[in-house]
Amino acid sequence: MNANHTMAIVTPLGQFRIKLNEGRAPATVNYFKKLVGEGMLDNTSIFRIVNNQNNSYNPDCPINVVQGGLRENGREFLPFLKHESTLQTGITHTKWTVSAARMGVGEVYGSFFIMMRDEPALDFGGGRHPDGQGFAAFGEVCAGFTILDEIFQRAESEEYLRQEIPIISAKLE
Repeated sequence: MNANHTMAIVTPLGQFRIKLNEGRAPATVNYFKKLVGEGMLDNTSIFRIVNNQNNSYNPDCPINVVQGGLRENGREFLPFLKHESTLQTGITHTKWTVSAARMGVGEVYGSFFIMMRDEPALDFGGGRHPDGQGFAAFGEVCAGFTILDEIFQRAESEEYLRQEIPIISAKLE
């Protein structure tokens, strides 16, 4: 397999594809490749859509993202991962960038989120996470933009969806 895989995410609304940037974020990409290879993202969901109206976590620093994969409370945390900040990789949180969700630095749990607009608050030094380390961006959407727009339109009054959108499968191409 080459160093620039794509990851196809299949939902009932259609498929979108993520180009993985292994050259700039190798630890994070390899982590997600392993999850996909083991089928751990199959039969999960898009469970969170954050927009300006429902942003409750940090209302002073609103974001617009779609989040899917494993939930932090749904399964055991996977092994600690080296945090690849935007300062290190140069991959910033611009529209369509894909990033790894985390708790503390390196505490990832198999969830990814997609920027629906530029989100500099998620970069190193940004104000969204209290530790200022930002999030590890590792890829970008390369197909299925209209599907993601449709998914984003399904935001509810709360960030965490009551009507989650199934992820039927995730596969490497």
